[in-house]
Amino acid sequence: MKIKKTEFIKSSTSIKECPTKGLPEFVFYGRSNVGKSSLINMITNNQKLSKISSKPGKTQLINHFLINGNFYLVDLPGYGWAKTSKENREKWDVMCKNFLIQSKKLALLFLLIDVRLKPQKIDLENINYLGKNGVPINLIFTKCDKVGKEELKKNINLFNSELLNSWKNSPDYFISSSVKKIGIDSILGQINKTIISINNV
Repeated sequence: MKIKKTEFIKSSTSIKECPTKGLPEFVFYGRSNVGKSSLINMITNNQKLSKISSKPGKTQLINHFLINGNFYLVDLPGYGWAKTSKENREKWDVMCKNFLIQSKKLALLFLLIDVRLKPQKIDLENINYLGKNGVPINLIFTKCDKVGKEELKKNINLFNSELLNSWKNSPDYFISSSVKKIGIDSILGQINKTIISINNV
């Protein structure tokens, strides 16, 4: 798949405000500062598409981007630590989960994991919650340029082994680095494969 056209459509505070055009949504979600916006900009080759900040909590709304006129990429607020009030964090959490569970157009959720870290309880809880609610999930391990090959493999295996305490099979996963532009083809390939599958139903 080649991305030829990217367009910011709108920011929404709830699923009721989201675009109503019946196009598949590919959603990016994860802990604050995991690199969601950077990843979206990398795979679209548009560094100005999604706003990036060194401060966690920059994304605060449901952001829809129209890609090639036939599907959406969706950037959600990060969960966990952010320089904002507990009330705001809880509000964002409810907004995101309502969207993820209620959206009829959600084709695939890419849940981002910082590969440098040991399995985080908040990541595992979110994956398990969304999985139990029938949300289709793939994982993207971000910042793979920050670790060596052995540590990368070790950390991914450790995370997946934790998931197997709750999952029969762990979700498909990809590795990425926005700095070294790793993961573009595999992630876009999965999006294309999913769109083809939807169109053949």
